[in-house]
Amino acid sequence: MSDAGYETDSMYSASTSISSSVRDFAFENGRRYHKFREGSYNFPNDPSEQDREDMKHAMVVNLLGGRLHFAPLGENPGNVLDMGTGTGIWAIEMGDLYPSANILGVDLSPIQPDWVPPNVRFMVDDVESPWLKPPNYYDYIHSRHTVMAIRNWPLLMKRALEHLKPGGWMEMQEIHHHPYCHDGSMPPDHPVSQYWSLIHDALGNLGVNFNATLLLEDMMREAGFVNVSTRIFHVPIGLWPKNKVLKMVGLYWRTILMDGLQPIALGPMTRGLKWSKEQVEVWLIEVRKAYMDAWVHSHMPLHVICGQKPEEFGRTVPAA
Repeated sequence: MSDAGYETDSMYSASTSISSSVRDFAFENGRRYHKFREGSYNFPNDPSEQDREDMKHAMVVNLLGGRLHFAPLGENPGNVLDMGTGTGIWAIEMGDLYPSANILGVDLSPIQPDWVPPNVRFMVDDVESPWLKPPNYYDYIHSRHTVMAIRNWPLLMKRALEHLKPGGWMEMQEIHHHPYCHDGSMPPDHPVSQYWSLIHDALGNLGVNFNATLLLEDMMREAGFVNVSTRIFHVPIGLWPKNKVLKMVGLYWRTILMDGLQPIALGPMTRGLKWSKEQVEVWLIEVRKAYMDAWVHSHMPLHVICGQKPEEFGRTVPAA
């Protein structure tokens, strides 16, 4: 253990010893992708994409006033699951914030750091496969930026409900990746608008509903959650807001989107629309220029959806 109280995470060897392939990577069009359940997630996991994911975390935390969650967890959240943990930055900060909690971060990619708080573990797994933990195990289940990956939300929510303890909470923080414009300054044929329409179509062909963010609240209720609520925060694109915090968030978000032009587009458009890499690269030149249009005042909504497992929910529900 280091002076900072961090230790190496030994769960990798415990949970993935069956096959070393989970630690491997696949390469396509010059980008690195996950090998475990190859093709399930259409975006790369190489170092530049990890940096972009960490920037997204910083942007969201700033937008939310420094909060990591909105579900009422109390002083000791107990067992916490972070679905699609990515680089693990949210799980690590939660581990620091709640030293008595047990945080498990799950992802298809083994890209998390080895040095983590002693109450944080990471595991390579697919949250859309049967879960390893028993029903009624977790006190809190969290996900963020997973709407581009999940194919069967109703089944995932059913599993989450079953594996939460009665009274436990699920929270999803998801951006609707569609540029909204309150003053009409972004025409429908603007390259940025067209870009996201193509991404939506491409992911749709790959079995992913990129508009699912707008449906998650109703899905939670239909799954059996109670006390379901949605908070919506607007994420500006660019420096147009007058508010200092929103201006900074807008700079973050535009940088994230511009740095992400190729990694966001390459997998979906070559796999889902059958474009060549060269076609994608040529198209992105125009989109990259369009992101700098100062006269466009656009934003994307961040939905924070929370729901609770009923206290009276049966404690002997079979696992999905």
